[in-house]
Amino acid sequence: MAFQSEAAEWSLAPSLSVKGVYNSNLLLTPLPHSESYGYWVSPATEFAGKTERLDVSGRMAADFVGYFGGEDRQFTNVFAPLSVSYRTEKDSIGLTGGLTRDNTLLGELQATGVVLDFTQRNQWTVNPTWTRSLTEKLSFQSNIQFSDTTYESARLVDYRLVGGSGGLLYQLSEQDQIQLLGSYTHFRTTDSPLGFQASFPGINMSLTHAFSESLTGTLNGGPRFLSSTSQTPFGDITARDMVWLAGASMSKKFERAALHVSFARDLTPSGFGLLIQTNRGELTGTYRISETLDFTLSILGVLASGKTKAAIGGTFPDSSYVSLMPKLSWRFLEWWQTEVSYAYRWREFDTAAGSAQSHATMFMVTYSPPKLSFSH
Repeated sequence: MAFQSEAAEWSLAPSLSVKGVYNSNLLLTPLPHSESYGYWVSPATEFAGKTERLDVSGRMAADFVGYFGGEDRQFTNVFAPLSVSYRTEKDSIGLTGGLTRDNTLLGELQATGVVLDFTQRNQWTVNPTWTRSLTEKLSFQSNIQFSDTTYESARLVDYRLVGGSGGLLYQLSEQDQIQLLGSYTHFRTTDSPLGFQASFPGINMSLTHAFSESLTGTLNGGPRFLSSTSQTPFGDITARDMVWLAGASMSKKFERAALHVSFARDLTPSGFGLLIQTNRGELTGTYRISETLDFTLSILGVLASGKTKAAIGGTFPDSSYVSLMPKLSWRFLEWWQTEVSYAYRWREFDTAAGSAQSHATMFMVTYSPPKLSFSH
C-alpha cells in the first residue's frame, strides 16, 4: 500500500505602520471642544497555509494609540481574525471568527452610525459554515453565528448574539444564481440591570446576475418577525413587529479602477442595549494612477432608528451619519509605502442636541519586509 501526504505551503507577511493624526472634533460632540492630536504604532503579521483541501489564513495585529490635546487618552487595539476551510468532493466546511478589540469610534460608529461613548470594545465571534453540493447546479448552505461583545464603560451595555441560517443555492445559468435562506437570530443583553432580549426569525431571497466579466449585481430581501421583551421596574414589556430587510449592491471593474456601490437595511446590535434598524448606503472607488500610486474614495451614509424605543432608561433618537474619506497611497520603495488621507464626519440626532461635524487628516508610513514562505 502506498501512502501519500498532501503538500502544504505556508507564508508569513509581517509589517509595521506608524501614523500621526489630527482631528478637529474627535468625539463628534456638539458641545464646545478642542482639537486632538495622536499617534498610532501598528505591528502586524498575516499568515496563510494551503494544501489541496485545506486553506488557513489569519492575522495578528495591534494598535498602540495615544491622543493628546482635546482628548488625553492611551489605548491598545487588538485584531486576531482567523479563517479555515476544508473541501471534499461534495462538501465545504468553514470556520471564521476571532477577537476584535477596538474603540467604538473606530468600529461601531462606522457600522451603526451611532455611539454613546468613546471606549474600548471587545468582540469575540465564531461562525462555522457547511455547504453540500446536491447536484451540479444545486447546493445546500448553512451557517451558525455567535458573537459576544463587552465594553469598558458603564454607559454601554454588553450583549450576546446567537443565530443560524440554512437554505438552497441554485445556479440558474452561467450569469445568474438564486439563493433562498431561512434564518433565526437571538439577541440579549448580558450585564444590564434591566435586561432586553429579542429574537427575529426570517426568510431571505437573493439574486445575483453577472452582466459581464467586470460587472456584477445582487438584490436581496425578505421579512423578519421581531419579538422583543424589555424589563422595566414596573414589569416586562413585550412587543411584536414584522420588519422588511433588503439590500442591493453592484461592483464594476475597469482596467485601472474598481467601483462598488451598496445599500442595505438591516437590524444591528449596539451598545445601547437594543437592536437598531440601519439604512446604510456606501460607495467605494479605487483608481491606480501609476504602478506605485493609488487613489481611494469612500463615502458612507447611515440612517438609524431603534426598533424598541427604550434604551438605558431613556428614548432612542433617530440619527443620521455621513463620512467621506479620500486617500492617496504611494509605494516609494520596494518595502515602503506612505498614505495620506482626509476624513470628514457629520452626525445628527433627532433631539435638541443637534448636529456635530469633524475634520481629520492622517499621515502613515508602512514597512513591509519580504514575505516569508516555506513548504513541505
